[in-house]
Amino acid sequence: MVFLGKIKFKISLFLDRNGYFARNYPNMSEERLMSKKKPTYPVSSKLDAYLDNYNRKIEIPIFYEDLLRFAGSVVVYDADEEDTLWVRVYYSDSERQEIDLSLKKVYSILHSDGSDRIFQYLNVDAVDYCTFGNSKPFRIRVRNVLNDNFTYFYVKKTDASRIYGLELEHMLSPYNLNFLVCKDTLIEEHIAGIPGDVFIKDMLPNCTESEKSQLAKEFVKFNERCMIRLLGDMRSYNYVIVPVHDFDHVVYRIRAIDFDQQCFEGKLKVYRPQFFKENFIMVELVRNKLQNDSVDQYKIEERSIVAKRIISSGNRIKRLLNSAKVDDISLPENIKRLKAEIYELTLDMDFKKCKTMGQVLNLALDFVKRNYQDVSMKQILEKKIRI
Repeated sequence: MVFLGKIKFKISLFLDRNGYFARNYPNMSEERLMSKKKPTYPVSSKLDAYLDNYNRKIEIPIFYEDLLRFAGSVVVYDADEEDTLWVRVYYSDSERQEIDLSLKKVYSILHSDGSDRIFQYLNVDAVDYCTFGNSKPFRIRVRNVLNDNFTYFYVKKTDASRIYGLELEHMLSPYNLNFLVCKDTLIEEHIAGIPGDVFIKDMLPNCTESEKSQLAKEFVKFNERCMIRLLGDMRSYNYVIVPVHDFDHVVYRIRAIDFDQQCFEGKLKVYRPQFFKENFIMVELVRNKLQNDSVDQYKIEERSIVAKRIISSGNRIKRLLNSAKVDDISLPENIKRLKAEIYELTLDMDFKKCKTMGQVLNLALDFVKRNYQDVSMKQILEKKIRI
């Protein structure tokens, strides 16, 4: 236990009473973690001003509703002839040319300088529509006709929860994100990687023991990062595994790809990927590969780097949180439950006073920052580290 001012709390932020990857936590398949379907929340005037200030808001030539006017669709299957839950849509001849041109313009705005000089080298190969999940996005495949290199971007309905999630990922994770907002349409760049569920099923069994240990470490850090910034619903199909070649070996990174469950749910477990049954194999990997001391070390490392990112983000994260604190991005019952669960673990009375989910998020991030600064200053005062 450590003390911060008059507040006593466990060194492991929001740690469950039986330990981080406790061997006796409930059967993951028996507990329903997610509540009712999350509604879509509009962008408030304060969030809109934030987006404008940081060049996230820009005029685009096509909107989400325009893409819904497709004439028909065909199912997209994967290499094993299984339904991907995406359908490839097609448009009437009278609309296809205009839609293709507009999507090329969006690509240029997102990835280039917004000019039309590159249009002659681009081809819109496919427009896919996802029938699964909350956001029902469109996935656009754009190919360079000179060399056949291609990439994707996504067109989605604007949702304030998702925008907060994207911005927090941009500031608090190791990765930068590129996205644009215009009225009721959100444009997101593609996050490359191997879907977590595919990796766990097809590739994890072939990993070396050293690679499995490294994956276990990454999952601990990913779990901690999601909990700290209250990013929920990180089931295995909502994140990707990114292999990176480093000298003579491969290291793996875990990246979130779905952000619409940013600080919405009331159960704290929703913000901890370890409690989803889809991640059971990853949890077993942690149990089998890492000792408790190592788990604690990696959690402290992740909390420390997140705290440093909060501090270095300066006014930007303050403006985002000021918007979130007065925004309506959750249900009253969810706010009540989450602040009670966090208070029970931290004994910080300020959580009980929260009226909005943004206030809970702000306190959670401030809690991490204060803890990091308190420990660092204590080390300096005790001359355990050199200045």
